[in-house]
Amino acid sequence: MALVLAQLVAGGLAFLWLTPVWGEVKRGFFKLNGVLFVVFGLGGWASVRAGAVPGSSSGTWAVRLSLATLVVTALFTVLLFVRQQGAARVVGLVSVPVAVAGLVAMSPLSRQGTALGLFQSVVGAAFLGAVVDGLMLGHWYLTDRGLPRAPINRYANILLVSAVLEAIAVITGGFSGTGSSQAFNPLLTAGGLAPWIALGMVGTTLLIGVMVKAALRGERGSAVQSATGFYYLAVVTAFTAEVAVKTRFFER
Repeated sequence: MALVLAQLVAGGLAFLWLTPVWGEVKRGFFKLNGVLFVVFGLGGWASVRAGAVPGSSSGTWAVRLSLATLVVTALFTVLLFVRQQGAARVVGLVSVPVAVAGLVAMSPLSRQGTALGLFQSVVGAAFLGAVVDGLMLGHWYLTDRGLPRAPINRYANILLVSAVLEAIAVITGGFSGTGSSQAFNPLLTAGGLAPWIALGMVGTTLLIGVMVKAALRGERGSAVQSATGFYYLAVVTAFTAEVAVKTRFFER
């Protein structure tokens, strides 16, 4: 769960700050996402602390960087609320490499090696971030009726690409059984079932992404509402996929 939450925050921050939405969406959208990522960041930091093994340098750095991500995210959120938008944007941009560094810190703990572990972590971050940011943006259209379709269409495209990459990342993890602990959920480690569950959920998310794109072709305002409804389903399927496949990420 520590890794999944770290991915969600890293991916969400990346798509929040590295896409053109700053010049397209009102600042309230960034405040809303800032609060959300502070909550997830707090949960991620607590999970990393609980899972860190004493004496592990990777674990120590993961704890430090998850705390740094939480602090930086909280800082840009506060700056937005006190109307220091320029400073908030700078701190927000800084939060992205800090969050990604947390994923880098956990990658050496992968049972398949650092390089493949980093690939799987970054792709998982993009997958979860695309879903969560898309959902939040879909809701924002309810408060900003004049917002054009370009931002949500962009997020929908990102979702489709990230789902394809996520399928590749799941496949690189293999389909044989592993020595992973069954303490989280015995079903996920029984007979190598986890990667098949993950792959099925990724495929479902990809199908949902196609349905989002189809819904957005409609001209009426309700088209965005329909797309947002599909994003709710995508959050469930994407999160399930990542939880399932990440039970096999570590040796234990």
